[in-house]
Amino acid sequence: MGFRDMLLIRRFEEKAGQLYGMGLIGGFCHLYIGQEAVVTGIQSMQEEQDTVVTTYRDHAHMLAIGMDPKGIMAELTGRIGGYSRGKGGSMHMFS
Repeated sequence: MGFRDMLLIRRFEEKAGQLYGMGLIGGFCHLYIGQEAVVTGIQSMQEEQDTVVTTYRDHAHMLAIGMDPKGIMAELTGRIGGYSRGKGGSMHMFS
């Protein structure tokens, strides 16, 4: 993880915030803007057997472990191509 990963997270979250403001993301959408370095630090110390469980602001963790941004965004916007088939939204996404 490094600057590029932090930038990916920031841009993803900015887009998610924009879509949320337009009403295209239902429910709550807690963003990780300003905290990108936290998840990059966590990810840099994780080992293969480690598990991460999040509550709010989980998009960044998913991006940090290499999940596909398109799949995450599909989940946020309620599309079947999302990681929980569009049913989990921002707060109930699983991989």
